[in-house]
Amino acid sequence: MQRIRLRYTKRGRLRFTSHRDFQRAFERALRRADVPMAYSAGFTPHPKVSYANAAPTGVGSEAEYLEIGLARHCDPQELRRLLDESLPPGLDIVDAVEAHTSGLADRLEASVWEVRLDGVEPERAREAAAEFLAAESVEVQRATKNGTRTFDCRGAVTRLEVADPREGGAPTDTPTAGTGVDGPQSGACAILRLVVRHLTPAVRPDDVLTGLRAAAGLAPPVPAAVTRLAQGPLDEESGTVTDPLAPDRDDATVPAGSA
Repeated sequence: MQRIRLRYTKRGRLRFTSHRDFQRAFERALRRADVPMAYSAGFTPHPKVSYANAAPTGVGSEAEYLEIGLARHCDPQELRRLLDESLPPGLDIVDAVEAHTSGLADRLEASVWEVRLDGVEPERAREAAAEFLAAESVEVQRATKNGTRTFDCRGAVTRLEVADPREGGAPTDTPTAGTGVDGPQSGACAILRLVVRHLTPAVRPDDVLTGLRAAAGLAPPVPAAVTRLAQGPLDEESGTVTDPLAPDRDDATVPAGSA
């Protein structure tokens, strides 16, 4: 069985696609593209597809990952093209590599998030970020099916800064690159760039926004527009998030039989 790892996006209005909706759309794309899927054994065989750490509904993403198992060998780039053509614009397959290693999910140690705060002055956002980072812990609450849960959101944040709007980030067809969730905004706008570890319980960008309100009184007048820019291994020395597919690319370049 050949294993292919794919990176896909959720852009524009498709950020409101739930993970279950994406699963249905992706399985339809597999059939349209006539992908030779491998299936599980048993009374109810299902295609071998593994999803890893999907972004919340309503959040855009440039870095979602999944792995599929194939019954016969296919060229990863041709497969990427066929699947991308079979999905609606906004759900885009942007990378594909053959899996030569194990543990893709374990490599997704942290995410880089971009949070657009329309109606917030950048200097005010910098002050709030400094107060948040100076705190030893920032407790927030989240409603769960088992009741309200209280946890520290500060420990998961390894970097938090206000980015220059002119810097590269989310593509221009996503809300975070020019419009807020509620439509185009004018005037003040702060763009946060944060790196968040994947811990248990998971700390999401909205938890960090709640923490900024609790620690520094930062309360944006309109809902924030959030995009995941990257996820993967966390380089502790530089504080950057690296490509989780790099080990598969590197392994593919090693000649057979080499040490």
